[in-house]
Amino acid sequence: MATTTSRSALSLTATLLTATVALYMALVAFGNITDFGTNQQFVQHVLAMDTTFKDDDLMWRAITSKGLQDAAYVAIIVWETVAALVLLYGTWLWVRRDHAGARRISTYGLLMVMLLFGAGFIAIGGEWFSMWQSGDWNGLDAATRAFVFSGVVLLVVNLPLGDAGTRSAS
Repeated sequence: MATTTSRSALSLTATLLTATVALYMALVAFGNITDFGTNQQFVQHVLAMDTTFKDDDLMWRAITSKGLQDAAYVAIIVWETVAALVLLYGTWLWVRRDHAGARRISTYGLLMVMLLFGAGFIAIGGEWFSMWQSGDWNGLDAATRAFVFSGVVLLVVNLPLGDAGTRSAS
């Protein structure tokens, strides 16, 4: 009985945490679609490096083409939307108690989120485009929160359920 209760509690936790990240990503994508200009400016300033220290050794990295900046922003929104949909599907599989499928799909979605915030915003935006130097356009704290939260959920999702990932009635 205790094993079934533990398994059920862990499955419920994975379901709700996956759903929470799915909701977060859906809201982020929705906000970027419905209020396109706000974060478009953010991406433009980060890529243009126009609020950094203006170090000649770094400024060659700047992307000032509005077309490339907008393409990058649209790619981010598409990535966010797909990640939200993958995580919604993972949540649905958790609800159906398809643990193996839910774990696999949720892992893909969570990795998408971690790649966006870790590789995209922390590494590329923060270091390559020196976003950390900007007092106005520095999104490292928010990116770090999303990265860490997704990582914690990824760990929970991949904890052993004691059922070898098979579909169960628990």
